[in-house]
Amino acid sequence: MKFFETSKYFSLKKSTYIYLRWIAIIGQLITLNLIYFIFDFKFDLIYGNSIVLIGTLSNIYLIHINKNTQLLDKTAFLFLLIDILQLSCLIYLAGGIVNPFSIFLIIPAIFSSSNLGFKSNLLLVSVTILIVIFLTFFNQPLPFPVNEHFHVDDYYYYSIPISLIVALIFLNYFALTFGKESRIRKEALNKMEEIMSKEHELLSLGGQAAAAAHSLGTPFSTIKIISSDLSKQFKDNAEVKADIDLLISQIDRCSEILKKLTLNPTVEDDFIDRDLTIVGYVNEIIKSFRETSKKFFITNFDQFSNPLTFTKSMEIVYGLRNFIGNANKFSKSKVFIMIRSNNDTTEIVIEDDGEGYPNDVLKIIGEPYIKSYKSSIKSKSGLGLGIFIGKTLLEKNYAKILCRNSKTRSGAEISIKWNNKDLSNL
Repeated sequence: MKFFETSKYFSLKKSTYIYLRWIAIIGQLITLNLIYFIFDFKFDLIYGNSIVLIGTLSNIYLIHINKNTQLLDKTAFLFLLIDILQLSCLIYLAGGIVNPFSIFLIIPAIFSSSNLGFKSNLLLVSVTILIVIFLTFFNQPLPFPVNEHFHVDDYYYYSIPISLIVALIFLNYFALTFGKESRIRKEALNKMEEIMSKEHELLSLGGQAAAAAHSLGTPFSTIKIISSDLSKQFKDNAEVKADIDLLISQIDRCSEILKKLTLNPTVEDDFIDRDLTIVGYVNEIIKSFRETSKKFFITNFDQFSNPLTFTKSMEIVYGLRNFIGNANKFSKSKVFIMIRSNNDTTEIVIEDDGEGYPNDVLKIIGEPYIKSYKSSIKSKSGLGLGIFIGKTLLEKNYAKILCRNSKTRSGAEISIKWNNKDLSNL
């Protein structure tokens, strides 16, 4: 199972659920005994306390017999169903749907909408609706003395179950919608963290390789010089000379391997940690694309005058690379990058000569897992993770992102803007 796929599995934290059930059970016990002994309401207290005992026993089962720390979907569904049935029995004995505590019937189903799967939630909602309808027509009268003078018009009486059902469906719809969006965003953020962890590992490996190549250059050169002298001294001894020549060839091979492991064969030891300006960031990224892309990258740095430098950040590199990579992918032949600054702000504007953002994507740009219905875009587009990850990483580093269609060119436009005082904190 991949790390970022765990959000597809639903479970309920047992300890939190147990605490919530204890609160409900204690509240039921206090309410039953308070109205019986203090307010002198007459009803069958033994039946009432017996029903509460069912909830108590089920909680004890969860504590001492069920050893899991998380309740899986089916188990959580069964115990939430018990909660609904237990409360409905209490309300049945005390007036049915006109009992003011009948509002609590919809809580377990609403709770399940953000913690359980759709099928389990749908079953709980259906059961709750059936119980509300049942309690409307079948119930014991309210406890004495209320039942002597409590009468309501039929219009008001039947409006109570209707309002409960409407509230149940309405709240479940919103909880399901927001819960789904939250899980998608969590999955995308986990994906982003996984990608960034890999980038940091590769960066660390590249830095170590660069340092190793630089540090081992001198001893390798010394070994090679000595080996060459030995080869001349033993030129008449074919066996010894063959071994020395083999040693020289292996030294050359080691040097080449170390060079290939580095991010750049000519970098110095401080390649990873050296300070860069915004122009330095963009130039490095453009250089990497120019080596693999046939597109033309047209840059304009004439309006840039910010000398501020800061330590190289993989989050900024990866965020900028995602946006420049998208422009490269969707452009026809040209990518335009302009950097401008003043005393207060620094801005990077990335444009392309492609088709621009489709209207169906533009209004939700920056959200993960989105696709355009436009066929020419759909064939080249992914799941929107690139923009989501780039936007999230740059916003985390104080940037303000604006995605729109260019007013001067045919394609898309990305504006990435920092306050200079925020750049100084990076």
